[in-house]
Amino acid sequence: MKKLVIYNHGKDSIPWGEKTLQFADVAKHYGYAFESPDYREQLDPDKRAGQLLAMDLSGYDEIVLIGSSMGAYVATVASASIKPKGLFLLAPAFYLPGYRQTEFKPTAEEIRVFHGWRDDIVPPENAWRFCQSYRVRLNMYDTDHRMLSVMPQLSDEFSRFLAGLKEQAI
Repeated sequence: MKKLVIYNHGKDSIPWGEKTLQFADVAKHYGYAFESPDYREQLDPDKRAGQLLAMDLSGYDEIVLIGSSMGAYVATVASASIKPKGLFLLAPAFYLPGYRQTEFKPTAEEIRVFHGWRDDIVPPENAWRFCQSYRVRLNMYDTDHRMLSVMPQLSDEFSRFLAGLKEQAI
């Protein structure tokens, strides 16, 4: 079975930053290939979702989407078409000015959302609103928008997330 994790970076981030590298290590441990598209030339979140949807994913049996901030919005919007096995969302940029979609069709067998109490870019209540609307588990951490201070915990969470997907397949 060919499995792929796609990391979708945020508005002002890079495709292969600190978070990406740590999640790639976890994904590889579970036998996943790992991609991180470069969205830096595209500032429109919906066009970024189109860029993700334009990827050829036909060779994969299982896909997991990770998204950070704008990348979480991108992953969630694209999930309606890609239908990934899992959505792993960090500080999702939901319900912000300039983001066209405010109603989502998050399509995945497992969805987890992680947000920081001290996020001054995307208010924590936006994550709560999304999770409440779609009955999704929300994990809050005492951190800021970038969430770098809790990367060890997020790596552990991602490892448990992928292990849980594997158990479901058995």
